[in-house]
Formats: sequence, structure tokens, C-alpha cells
Amino acid sequence: MAFLQVSSVTKKEGSTTAVQAVSFEQQKMQKIAIAGETGSGKSTLLKIVAGIVSPGEGTVFFENKRVKRIPEEKLIPGHPGIEYLSQQFELPHFLTVEQVLIYANPLPDNEAENDVQAKELYELCRISHLLKRRTDQLSGGERQRIALARLLITAPRLLLLDEPYSNLDMIHKNILKNVVHDIEERLQVTCILVSHDPHDTLSWADEIIVMRNGEIVQQAPPQQVYSQPADEYVAGLLGKYNIISPALAEYIPGLKKIAGDKKIFIRPENIKISREEKNTLKALVSRIFFYGSHFEIEISVAGNHPLTIKTNSCNLTSGDLINVAIQLDAIWLI
Repeated sequence: MAFLQVSSVTKKEGSTTAVQAVSFEQQKMQKIAIAGETGSGKSTLLKIVAGIVSPGEGTVFFENKRVKRIPEEKLIPGHPGIEYLSQQFELPHFLTVEQVLIYANPLPDNEAENDVQAKELYELCRISHLLKRRTDQLSGGERQRIALARLLITAPRLLLLDEPYSNLDMIHKNILKNVVHDIEERLQVTCILVSHDPHDTLSWADEIIVMRNGEIVQQAPPQQVYSQPADEYVAGLLGKYNIISPALAEYIPGLKKIAGDKKIFIRPENIKISREEKNTLKALVSRIFFYGSHFEIEISVAGNHPLTIKTNSCNLTSGDLINVAIQLDAIWLI
């Protein structure tokens, strides 16, 4: 049986169905990311897995044990071995970090051994230097790492992270990403992560689950979800894309025949600036945007068809004429 098994889970909130017949499995140490627009059911699904919210229908099994319903089967929310880091985590006010973590720690059988384990955990979470500070003297990123350390004291086997990077600056975001990596590698904790940012999910996940209106619309490895999205909604969640209109397809040899009546999509990085004139399109550069690691260039081709291309270097200016080549093996049809 799978490490985690979610079967036909449905949850209604008033007249709205927050989660609709969702099923998936997770193996131990498999990294699963859940993506979707606001209100798609991501957080509700995590809470159901954690045993904090009970589904109206369906079951969740963790390590071959069913996650019990509250309050019908148990009064205290949660399930042994699973911890959930909420977007709205809270720390006690006016206590030091050390006090918060001590109060969260169950009484140890071996105090010396427990002190060593606690020290290792604090170093892993990058909070050793914060232990004497009060919780109201911390930044948001520091508070989040302390909230995470408090959960890890219970030695969970499954950690559910609900938008952990959403309110962090780049420095604290990168620190937390390193912490999550170390939690997985050194503590052997399996993770599920919810995020709306493709930069957080594509490079991390073994599998991505995309949700819309409470349902799973695609579940696949990151490369497949990105390059072969199930529909335009999925494509937009994971990055920018171009739609090649039927009129523009007429200018690209062989493309109309391949596409038939379907819509043609291509990512900006798969349209290349070329020095060749054969099998290319003439394009007028409209606008150029610099993003540090790359440039995005808005162009107009074949009269007035807008496209966006992505390139690592650029010596162009608005109004330049260029040739661009469409990588036909990178298109997808919907």
C-alpha cells in the first residue's frame, strides 16, 4: 500500500464544493506539489490529509491507517505522524524562541540526548542565533522557520506545507528552501507543498497535481505538466505561453497540417531569434523586458500577430526587425 492514499475525497463548504472526488497516492520520500488558482481547493485538501478537516465523502490512509474524522471519531484534530504548516501560523506572544520550542517539546526520556537532537534541529532550521529573542522581535521569515521547527520536534513522517514561500523576500525564501531540502534529506521527512509560483514547484517536485474548482485537472511529472499541459488553464499556471492563431499558422510551413482545428501553443523560450531567413518569420520588436537571468521580448509577426520570446542575451531595441524560428517539436495542441 502507498505511504499516503487519498481516495475519492469530497468536501462541501456551504453550497460550494471545495474538493470534488480527489484521489492520489504518494510514496515515501516522493515530493508532491499541488498547484492551482486561489479557491481551487488546495488548502482544504491539505487540511483533509492532515486530519484537521473531515471530508464529506472519501477516505485518507496514512501508513495503512485511516485518518479519523473529527469530531465523530476523535475530538482533537490531527493525525499521528502528520504535521501541517498553515499560511496563518501563530507563535505565542512575548515568549522567547527558546521558551516556545521547550514548551512544544514533550518530556524527554534522555535529557542529554534530547538536548543534542534539539540543537541539531535548531541548526537545521537556521534558528540557533534566534533562541534568546522574543517572538515579537522576529521577521516573518524567522517566525516561519520557528513555527516549522516547533512542528518538527514531534518527528513527523509527513510534512504538509501550505504556501510556505508566499510572503517571503528572496533572501528568506532561499533560506527556507534550503531548510526544506535538509528536512527531507537529513530527517527523511516526506513533503507535500502547495504553491502558486511555478519557480517553487517545477524545480522541486517529483510530481505536480493541478487543481481547479476542487478537482484534479492534471497530475504528472513537472516536465510533462509544463511542456504538455492538459489545457490553457494549466499552461498559464506554470508560465507564459503564446497562442499561434490559425492566420499566423498559415505562414509556418507544415504547422497548419499538424494542428488541424486545434489551438496551437508554444512557450516563449521555444521561439528563437535566427540569423537565417529560410524557414523563419520576419518580426518587429515592440518591447523588451529584463528579468536578470533572461530577457522577454514582445514582437509582432506576419503583419500584426503578437508573440513573446525569451532569450538569455539581447542587443536589440524597440523597432528592430529580426527573424524568428518556431520550434515545431515544442508546440502542443489543445
